[in-house]
Amino acid sequence: MAAAAGVSRATVSNAYNRPDQLSAALRGEILRVARRLGYPGPHPVARSLAARRSGALAFLLDASVSTAFCDPALSITLDALATAVAPDALLLVPGGAAAPAQLREAHVDCAVAYSLPDRAPVLRAVRERGLPLVVLDGPARRGATLVRTDDRAGAAAAARHVVELGHRDVTVLGTPLSAGNLGGPVDLRQALASRYRVDRERYAGYREVLAGAGIEPAVWVAAGISRPAAARTAAALLTTGARPTAVLCLSDELAAGVLDAARRLGLRVPDQLTVVGFDDTPTAGSADPALSTVRQDLTAKGRLASGLAAELRAGRHPHQPAPLPVTLVVRDSSAAPPR
Repeated sequence: MAAAAGVSRATVSNAYNRPDQLSAALRGEILRVARRLGYPGPHPVARSLAARRSGALAFLLDASVSTAFCDPALSITLDALATAVAPDALLLVPGGAAAPAQLREAHVDCAVAYSLPDRAPVLRAVRERGLPLVVLDGPARRGATLVRTDDRAGAAAAARHVVELGHRDVTVLGTPLSAGNLGGPVDLRQALASRYRVDRERYAGYREVLAGAGIEPAVWVAAGISRPAAARTAAALLTTGARPTAVLCLSDELAAGVLDAARRLGLRVPDQLTVVGFDDTPTAGSADPALSTVRQDLTAKGRLASGLAAELRAGRHPHQPAPLPVTLVVRDSSAAPPR
């Protein structure tokens, strides 16, 4: 290509990568020759190898892609993050035994870990490669930048809401504590020792307020993170002899599953059962009845993670951001307990 245009290889490179270094006439001639020869320009992989930067970002998940995307909170956060990343520069790395090997071979220069457990093996692979790391809703890691919501304060607000309504029989519904969990009641101490930082924070927020009101909540975990899995577990919960008057859920998907189970059992929400979610995803507003929930700004979270990743990829070291605030949104799924 360079010989055909009668210029050096460096000049051809400048025509594509640094056009301001050439006159308009010379660059136009080089591009004309390139079109005639069918030369598409520098290969992106070769260009990134030469620059020692790929421009690509690895997004680390805790589960398979299909399972992870059962969670609307993830979809909203990832969409916000991806709007600031080129479509061909975002690599999804699903959880599982193959994740560390996939990351070791991936042509990326930064990683964002989304809601991983404390000792996820893929985090060791991040450290071994020396990749800059942004942790979203996960464990604090030395050298990593942490993006998080004030989950404890949000859970405390939800618990305070049901206490102020007059509820005393309260159950907390969470996600599985381990792989293959079939769902059902667990000890509160087990829940507080969850492998997931977000879950620990939310359980702690619920406990703090409920204990202050003299309430010892029951804790159940669903058989999965999806709405149908939550509905199956909630059906068992709501047919026990000691049915609660209020259920505090660690996500809106879990809460929507409780609504589904209550409807099938003929229980009226909120007249006979109060249900409160967490996240304020579109599920909350479209539920019937609309869910009372804790709102976190998922779009802001994704954008913040994207901006921090860009800073790290540029070799800068951004300040650790403060936790993102939360607000309680009261809708139609919560009311005083039946008399």
